Amino acid sequence: MNGMDGTDGMDGTDGTYDEAATGRWAPEPDKRPGRTAFQRDRARVLHSGALRRLAGKTQVVTPGSRSHAWDPSPRTRLTHSLECAQVGRELGAALGCDPDLVEAACLSHDMGHPPFGHNGEQALNDFAKDCGGFEGNAQSLRLLTRIEPKRFIHLATTGEVVSVGLNLTRATLDAATKYPWPRGAHPTDPDSPKFGVYEDDLPVFAWVREGAPGTRQCFEAQVMDWSDDVAYSVHDFEDGLHAGHVDPNLLLAEPERADIWRVAIGRYVPHDTDPQELEAALDRLMEQEWWPHGYDGSAIAQARLKDATSQLIGRFCLAAEAATRRAYGTGRLTRYGAELVVPRETRHECAVLKAVADRYVMQRAEQEALRADQRIVLGELAEALTARAPEGLDPQFRALFDTAPDDRARKRVIVDQIASLTDASARALHSRLTHRG
Repeated sequence: MNGMDGTDGMDGTDGTYDEAATGRWAPEPDKRPGRTAFQRDRARVLHSGALRRLAGKTQVVTPGSRSHAWDPSPRTRLTHSLECAQVGRELGAALGCDPDLVEAACLSHDMGHPPFGHNGEQALNDFAKDCGGFEGNAQSLRLLTRIEPKRFIHLATTGEVVSVGLNLTRATLDAATKYPWPRGAHPTDPDSPKFGVYEDDLPVFAWVREGAPGTRQCFEAQVMDWSDDVAYSVHDFEDGLHAGHVDPNLLLAEPERADIWRVAIGRYVPHDTDPQELEAALDRLMEQEWWPHGYDGSAIAQARLKDATSQLIGRFCLAAEAATRRAYGTGRLTRYGAELVVPRETRHECAVLKAVADRYVMQRAEQEALRADQRIVLGELAEALTARAPEGLDPQFRALFDTAPDDRARKRVIVDQIASLTDASARALHSRLTHRG
């Protein structure tokens, strides 16, 4: 593929975003003049099959599972993405970003995540270790630029028909890129498993990052990243209270607090963080008049919990907005013209909520047993597909498998197939190929 910029027949309504930002890998005419390039991007993401499939992928509670505190409609990757998009759209607009651009990035940032959440990500990374590994964010870029069927082009060199995915603008793809570097190239931690592009997607990645300063996130990606943190920290905490797994009164006990700090340090805050800073962060939150001190499931308790959720989101976003404005003034902040400033104290408050949900929800014994079973299912599914492919592959991936040039490329097709599955369809395909329920 040869990337080429196009202006989409825009009428200038993208504000401070230039032709390079609004250009697409494959130029396209605008079907309906008057829409901005980023409105088109948002619409493409909203109508994509990949976004719909997030409804069947685990956020914290596996969709369709039951417990003593069963919620018939638990949060999924889709509802998380919608909530992240709402937070990001408002925060981005307040700082001068194009709201449709930020919303599109927030909606698409988790599209590449596999069945069973981060647990599935670990299992697929183990399977794919000899063909470039697996990372949900790198898979999102691959999906947006290659896998999701929307736009195909003819290669000028060979005449081959190839997919360019949703063919989003450079700015939207950049904003959806949480980790703008390839595997093993983390700017400060060479051992970090986080990366944003596979080796065979480097050409389009280079096009997306054209003119970008090194491994720096664009401003809109920073807004997306913080909105993601805010949405999942607050809502995981909310869900923990709702399900009865988190008792706010336990957060006053010193032994319980020590456990929370141990979870947070190294995972949600740097290793050298003083536990007293985390203690002060939790104390600040618990001193607020809206802080939930109990939950009994009554309508009043539900309303109070929702108010606390809103207060927390507002607190975290307003702190970032105010600090960023103090640093950069009142003008429009876009692309590489600014850095999102999140006060240290605010990051600690957010991290404490993550650690509370981790300690009391994710670390429950039944959750670990479920995760172990999920890893077995994906591992056995990967082995079965490797032995029997192209049998078991969807038509889209069967065609890619048949034309793959070598074993490495064929293995990547199998990874792409598994990553596209929902929790339920992964279990169903595993059962069909292994004859085990």
